[in-house]
Amino acid sequence: MKKKLLTYSKLFFSFYLIYVRIKYKYFLKKKSYSQFSEDIVIKEIFGNFVGKYVDIGCFHPIKYSNTALLHKNGWTGTNIDLNQKSIDLFNACRPNDLNLVACLSDRIETIDVYMNSEFSALNSIYLENFENFGIKNYKIKKVETKLFKDLVQDNFDYLNIDCEGSDYKILKSINLKHYTPKVINIEVHQKNKNYIYNYLNVNGYKIFKIQTLSHIFIKV
Repeated sequence: MKKKLLTYSKLFFSFYLIYVRIKYKYFLKKKSYSQFSEDIVIKEIFGNFVGKYVDIGCFHPIKYSNTALLHKNGWTGTNIDLNQKSIDLFNACRPNDLNLVACLSDRIETIDVYMNSEFSALNSIYLENFENFGIKNYKIKKVETKLFKDLVQDNFDYLNIDCEGSDYKILKSINLKHYTPKVINIEVHQKNKNYIYNYLNVNGYKIFKIQTLSHIFIKV
């Protein structure tokens, strides 16, 4: 029975991939794809400029995506997520992007990743993410972390980070003297706010706008 359920699950996801790819390519056109309209703010900053993005913790090419609007306007880039199914979706919808399965950190080490499912926005290295939502059923997966510089070599114009608590750890691993994105959008919580602001301010970024949890910085 378990094997049959796994087969049905894989078959369903295969159909879902086809559905999302067709919807994204031929039919879907929205004013905003972001959860809090961050993409509208970002598009206004860049105007008609067409550049490159890096989306860390990309999760889904459509739902709550801060890069879908840019991609629809000709942008390309790199999408990184620790969920294989997320990257499968990006490969289906954005085959010309570089789509990578990776758990980024500030050092290479083997860590525990807590997973609600193979396709969950809550999957994280922090168990408290599940505890905050009252989720008791989860799996633990051993993963070797990777460094940003080993995955992304070329410069880019827009950086998006949404990694369920790992945001500052990933941000500080990115050398902002070597990489010089004009705009950085990062999820900020009270516990990491001072660290994120200080790091970005020191590297020449100032806050431009706050959209709920998303804090949008621009290069001065």
